[in-house]
Amino acid sequence: MAKLYFYYSAMNAGKTTTLLQADFNYKERGMNTCLYTAALDDRYEQGEITSRIGLKEKANLFTSNTNLYEELSAHFIDEHFSCVLVDECQFLTAKQVDDLAQFCDHKDLPVLCYGLRTDFKSELFEGSKRLLAIADELVELKTICKCGAKATMNMRLDQNNQPVKDGQQTEIGGNDKYISLCRKHFNQMMTAD
Repeated sequence: MAKLYFYYSAMNAGKTTTLLQADFNYKERGMNTCLYTAALDDRYEQGEITSRIGLKEKANLFTSNTNLYEELSAHFIDEHFSCVLVDECQFLTAKQVDDLAQFCDHKDLPVLCYGLRTDFKSELFEGSKRLLAIADELVELKTICKCGAKATMNMRLDQNNQPVKDGQQTEIGGNDKYISLCRKHFNQMMTAD
């Protein structure tokens, strides 16, 4: 039986690189894949999954209105594939995660989702929350804090490199706006005056 996977981490752990490696592994064995990424992530070219180390691949886009079960079913009829890979899955809605699970179960195809667990206030994203609840396999990808400990938190920084404590949950950015920290250093920076 195929499984729904959630690969999660703080920023800069190589989630996208790991996704693109999985995509390459399937293709190397002569199997097609179906890739998705969030339309609102505009750091790179729209319709591409791009890693910070330069790997990239074309992908379908999802918005909060995309019916993933219907889209995947239509793609599956037109072009048979062996796996679904979703980047930036924290931006999925709970219903979209349920769509992915339903597709996985009905088509008996693995669905691999990659994304952040929490936002800059250490709150769960909607998609991540639902994946933590229903995914068959949870896989933590690790990165490190400035102190060398495992980083689990995402800190948003302002233009003066000071912690942002309030604001909208989603603000697209990379190393220019976020750093990954261990919980200890995250809490120290959030409570410092």
